[in-house]
Amino acid sequence: MTATPVRPSTVDGELFRRLHAAGVVVVTAPGDPPAGFTATSFTSVSLDPPLVAFSLSRTASAWPAVSAADHVAVHVLSARQERVARTFATSGIDRFAAHGDWRTGPEGVPLLGGALVQLVCRVAGQVTAGDHTIVLATPLTGGYAESGGRPLLYHQGGYADLQHRWTQ
Repeated sequence: MTATPVRPSTVDGELFRRLHAAGVVVVTAPGDPPAGFTATSFTSVSLDPPLVAFSLSRTASAWPAVSAADHVAVHVLSARQERVARTFATSGIDRFAAHGDWRTGPEGVPLLGGALVQLVCRVAGQVTAGDHTIVLATPLTGGYAESGGRPLLYHQGGYADLQHRWTQ
């Protein structure tokens, strides 16, 4: 079988956005008001000990609260939560009022209802990387929706749904 060749192009921000594929999360942090933002940069870093990471632009409206937070929550969104992703990606609005379905959880972090997975994490460190900061965090508590469901994905500059699931 012959592989289809990839035609290389110079990668700028717009091309990178179209090439990038990832799961969609909303990260929330305590504050007055609380902060939250949509991210596609969430990843696991280590299993022993458990460690995750996400990145955020230092010019983002959520950055001051996230940079000062000792704890954050990460919400892996379900395929039915595209509206939540869009709400927490919109600037200039009260994202929590627009969303409505949230409560204050452990360590004061805002917890969103309906997420596929929810992790409350202690911030373990921050690393400057380009115009973003990578936040490393240790999951303290976590859970997943009993109803299951498929994750919301981001690919080719838009939201997508996982069509197939292969078994191990």
